Amino acid sequence: MTDWQKSSMSGNSNQCLEVRAAGGQIEIRESDTPDSAVTTTAEAFARWIEGVKRGEFDHLTTR
Repeated sequence: MTDWQKSSMSGNSNQCLEVRAAGGQIEIRESDTPDSAVTTTAEAFARWIEGVKRGEFDHLTTR
């Protein structure tokens, strides 16, 4: 199991997503609720990241 990792864009904020590799899976959690995590496959996570890079989820953010 690897350590939890968050984006450098989060700074010292406790309101961010964290990810880690665990037993061949990827776990995702919110830093302010660390006891609850979602698990997915590395393949599904990679496809999601590609969608993020293409801007498919930009409409969900508030800036």
